[in-house]
Amino acid sequence: MLILWPRNSAAAGLSCVTPLGHVPNTERRRSKSAAGASIEAPALDRGLAVLEALDARPEGMNLSELSRVIGSPKNSTSRFMQTLIARGYLTRDETTQRFRLTGKLLRLGQPQAADMSLVECSLDVMRLLRDTVGETVQLGIPIGDEGVIIEKIESTQAVRIGVNIGLRFPMHNNAPGKVLLAFRDSKERECTLDRIRLEKSTERTITDKATLRAECERVVTQGYATDWGEADEGIHCVAAPIRDRLNFLVSTLWVSGIAGRMPKSVFASVADEVMKAAGEIERRLRV
Repeated sequence: MLILWPRNSAAAGLSCVTPLGHVPNTERRRSKSAAGASIEAPALDRGLAVLEALDARPEGMNLSELSRVIGSPKNSTSRFMQTLIARGYLTRDETTQRFRLTGKLLRLGQPQAADMSLVECSLDVMRLLRDTVGETVQLGIPIGDEGVIIEKIESTQAVRIGVNIGLRFPMHNNAPGKVLLAFRDSKERECTLDRIRLEKSTERTITDKATLRAECERVVTQGYATDWGEADEGIHCVAAPIRDRLNFLVSTLWVSGIAGRMPKSVFASVADEVMKAAGEIERRLRV
């Protein structure tokens, strides 16, 4: 997450960059499936290995690194990369020559309403919410024991919160993560709590599982989650769940703001707007 300063600010060129989550590097080459069966399509397997390797390295990788990780010659790896770029799954930084994932994979698995994806159902609602509260609005989905940002509408304020689509975040130290944890099935929630590590990010981060359980109950009761500098100093968030027609959690919608503009005293009023917007997205998903 970044705090974006205006170009003419005295702080121009300075940004506070604090990742909300870390995905460990899983550099391995597999010649068999998870079930132990031989790979029948090695080219496809290596293409998928590229995607998995880059997913584990959000900062990106260059051609040499990717070639080593997937166990393929540079020429072959380069052809995989060009194909994935042409199909819109990767991008390449012309300065660093590092490859990174785009948001296309995230869009493939989104819930659908008629012919519209979750993001398509949400964009104009997110813009209206941004205009109402004046802060950055984000949309995220659960992936395993983390969340991932799939869309954002940045604030129009000169100093604002900026995030990257595809950024992963944990479930214990931020409002959207708490929503994704709290609104899981109770048994699934307990299994998740058993697995996750409650790493401390700031002095206000919840690092005790009993406290996090109580926080989840509070989130479910009030219908929204908050954090006041629990993941990043000086950044506050308010989040609400988005559920499908069967009332299963599919996503979370939240607002992120600088503490000075979004103090705890306005959390309840911001939450009303976030829940109203989330409810409108739910209505569209259930059509």
